[in-house]
Amino acid sequence: MQPSDLEHLITVGQPAVSPDGRRVAFVVVRADGEANDYRSQVWLADVDGAAPPLPFTSGEHKDANPSWSPDGGRLAFTSTRGTGEKTKASLQVAPVTTGGEVVTLAKFPEAIASLAWAPDGSQIAFSTRTQDERYTEEDEGRRPPRRITRLYSRLDSVGPTADRPTHVYVVRADGSSTPRNLTPGEFQLGGPAWTPDSRTVLVGGATHDTWDLDRRQDVHAVDVASGERRTLTDTTGVYGSPSVSPDGRRVAFLGTDDPDSYPRNGHVAVMALTEGDPGSEKHTWVSRDLDRTFTPYPDGREPLWVDDATLVCSAEDRGDVRLFRLQADGSVAPQPLSPENGTVTGYHVAGGTVAFTLSTSTRPGELHVLRDGEVRRLSDLTAGFAERTRLREPERMLVRSTDGTVELDAWFLRPEGLEDGDRCPLMLNVHGGPFAQYGNRFFDEVQMQARAGFAVLWCNPRGGSGREESFGRAISGPSLGGTGWGTVDFDDVMAVLDHALDEHAFLDPERVGIIGGSYGGYMTTWAVSHSNRFTAACSERAANNLLSLEYASDAAGAFRTWFGVSHLDDPEAYLRHSPISYVRDIETPLLIMHAEGDLRCPVEQADQLFVAMRMLEKDVEMVRFTGESHELSRSGTPAHRRQRMEAILEFFGRHLDPAPAG
Repeated sequence: MQPSDLEHLITVGQPAVSPDGRRVAFVVVRADGEANDYRSQVWLADVDGAAPPLPFTSGEHKDANPSWSPDGGRLAFTSTRGTGEKTKASLQVAPVTTGGEVVTLAKFPEAIASLAWAPDGSQIAFSTRTQDERYTEEDEGRRPPRRITRLYSRLDSVGPTADRPTHVYVVRADGSSTPRNLTPGEFQLGGPAWTPDSRTVLVGGATHDTWDLDRRQDVHAVDVASGERRTLTDTTGVYGSPSVSPDGRRVAFLGTDDPDSYPRNGHVAVMALTEGDPGSEKHTWVSRDLDRTFTPYPDGREPLWVDDATLVCSAEDRGDVRLFRLQADGSVAPQPLSPENGTVTGYHVAGGTVAFTLSTSTRPGELHVLRDGEVRRLSDLTAGFAERTRLREPERMLVRSTDGTVELDAWFLRPEGLEDGDRCPLMLNVHGGPFAQYGNRFFDEVQMQARAGFAVLWCNPRGGSGREESFGRAISGPSLGGTGWGTVDFDDVMAVLDHALDEHAFLDPERVGIIGGSYGGYMTTWAVSHSNRFTAACSERAANNLLSLEYASDAAGAFRTWFGVSHLDDPEAYLRHSPISYVRDIETPLLIMHAEGDLRCPVEQADQLFVAMRMLEKDVEMVRFTGESHELSRSGTPAHRRQRMEAILEFFGRHLDPAPAG
């Protein structure tokens, strides 16, 4: 795979099973290199696989989020069709089993998501952002200023949020009414789920005055007729993504009871739906027998009911994201449903069918179904891309940590065209988060690095997810039982590097590069400020100064839950674990890469490192992208993603001198 191939990527996701379990709607996303944008298209597949999947929409727009009507006769979806300067998204309903026209139910200036049909088929609930009146002034030079009173007033890739909170709306499914805001006001609420009588919508979000300080969230019930909202949980934890049992007696949701320290493995809870006071019916955690997080990022969703006694939810597991069956009473440990060595990127359940999209190391993602105990792949849309780009399977490695306490998961990919007697450079990749994981899924970066002549290594050090909660909390602050960032996580990364060099004699220890983004960028800067073993390094969208980051990030105010102390009470603790504090020790040639619209790790993090290194006359260069966010490498424009990878390969090619691939 080469950088130019990024403009031909195909991704399959968002499966939705028809109520009778016989058909699956899903979404195919394609990069449009000529338009430098992405197009998405709704497809339909028969569960029996008797016929190949076929497109349902034209593919000229961005059609997504398919949702079946309760009778299976209509399909709702979001689109960019019919929009203009003042509207960016529309809600459409199209007939599936009969002839008829596509009906436009609503148009909004912001993206629409989380479509949910009322069980009686009369209405559709959905979420979108509600813009403040100040946005009616089109001239930004005359638009009134924003008034900010709470933390978390902006979000990377989204922008300011305080004056455009997410709300839940309902609209008649026949197009006979205009949308009605069910959750107006300052608070953000989303993830609608109907009760079987179609009278109530459950939502998740925070509606108490100190939500930005205590970071707690609740599940709420909203009466559709009156708009009256009732809080179901007791405002003691982080609870959201509700789902109602078929009989309407219970609600399942995701979360944790401990919002005061992060990270925590998110779990599935079940509680009775009652008319009592908040917390009168305490929830029961039903997934705790598997010590994994059931809130995988970015592809998690609410737990789904198979029947009144059984749920399906996804969880990370040592590089995989798998589906698990759970008992609603928690009497049996979660049982795996999807295969190993893959990542479930979306799923849905209806009519006895479980549909899921699965990405593997050599496939961006395909549609699968589980029915009658048998898993069947229904789509093969990425086969041509995989063959043309010569995607290859990495080798799995298990590495003992330096202190001997844990076994680390790692992956290794040999360079293309490696012959006996060759010596080649090595690229070490570090994931972001840090509460995240590398895994068994398509990873374009390592494929392109291997194609350019590098051996490639990546791993999951302590502090990451996909393991026991204690593994993820190993680098929390000392008061929370951890050792802090840049401690055992750094040791683990170096242990994996040593193992690879010992195992593979063809690797040249004098030509080793390191690269990472976000927390991976932090670890890259930390590594070259604490070791001279690397020949070159690329620190991307990095957290370089944790003290200033806790003032400037869109998540500012949250790091105290990780470190166990606020930056106001102990600024030295933040500086002790900041790579910028050790910039004088960096001797490795460094490429700093950042997007100027990054709100998670603002570009000042890159500027601090570049200015310091330049003033110290270090070997440093910086590449900055305009119009992009923290998600540049994953959802930036096709052109910028290609240019980014070209810059990375050119830099490491200059310093590590890989042999050209055949």
